[in-house]
Amino acid sequence: MAVKGRVLIGKIGLDGHDRGAKVVARGLRDAGFEVIYSGLHQTPEMIASAAVQEDVDVIGISILSGAHNTLIPDLMKFLAEKDAADIAIVVGGIIPDDDITALKSLGVGAVFQPGTSLREIVETLEGIISKKKKG
Repeated sequence: MAVKGRVLIGKIGLDGHDRGAKVVARGLRDAGFEVIYSGLHQTPEMIASAAVQEDVDVIGISILSGAHNTLIPDLMKFLAEKDAADIAIVVGGIIPDDDITALKSLGVGAVFQPGTSLREIVETLEGIISKKKKG
């Protein structure tokens, strides 16, 4: 099976809960994606650097700390500084509905809340990567 795309699953900030991120990483891998997992307590700059180094198509950020309105814009800033603003970002975790609109207006490709199925995550990433490769 051909690899569907390269995805970096990242945990930024002080959030120490990574069970969901690991479940998603395994589900994406089983669906044919190449997955890189950053580990806990990464900074936005570290995630941006790893994404560029690993040449990923998508960064998936798992965030449960409530700091998404600060950390996601910081991640986007560091990607832009590295001429990598074309790397898609998706976010999963505890994200209030009002914040979803704000994140998407910044350019976040998708926001996954608790209860989102692995199938929906896989299909969303397949769509994002397909659009990206078509140009």
